[in-house]
Amino acid sequence: MTERKRLITWEDPAVGAAAMPSMSGLDYLHSMMGKKLPPPPMGELLNMTLTEAGPGTATFTCQPDESHYNPIGAVHGGLVCTLLDSALGCAVQTTLPRGVGYTSIEIKVNYLRSIRAGSGPLTCVGVVSKAGNRVAFADGTVTDASGKLVATATGSLLVFPIS
Repeated sequence: MTERKRLITWEDPAVGAAAMPSMSGLDYLHSMMGKKLPPPPMGELLNMTLTEAGPGTATFTCQPDESHYNPIGAVHGGLVCTLLDSALGCAVQTTLPRGVGYTSIEIKVNYLRSIRAGSGPLTCVGVVSKAGNRVAFADGTVTDASGKLVATATGSLLVFPIS
C-alpha cells in the first residue's frame, strides 16, 4: 500500500459567523469570495470553493481526489450531496436581507453517473426556484470537467431571523 497525505488548514470560522448578521446574504458571500471574510472550514476539507454568487444563484467548484473515495473506488455520493446542499443554501442566502439566515430542511439528490478523481473539477450551480420569508426552494446541478451532468438536486430551506 502507498500512503497518501493531505494537509488541511483553515481560518477561524467565528469571524465570518460574527459578521453575517450585519450583512445581506449576497454581501456576505461576496465578502468571502473577496477574501475579506474566511470561507467555512468544510470547504477546505472537501476541496470546494464558492466561485460565483448573484441574486438567486451560487456556483461552487470542487476538485475530487482519492481522499473522497468510497470503498468501491468512486467519489462518495456524500461529497456530491454536500456540494449540492452548499450551492442550494448559498443561492437562497443571496436572496436574504441582513439579520436573516437559513438551514436545510430537506434535499433530494439524483446521482446520474459515477465520479472519479479525474472527473473534476466539478461545477455545481444552485438556483432559487422560489424565495420565501419562511421557506425557500432551490434546484441544483453538478457537471464534470467534460460538461456531463453527474447529479441534480431539489431542496427546501427554512428561513429565519438571526442575531
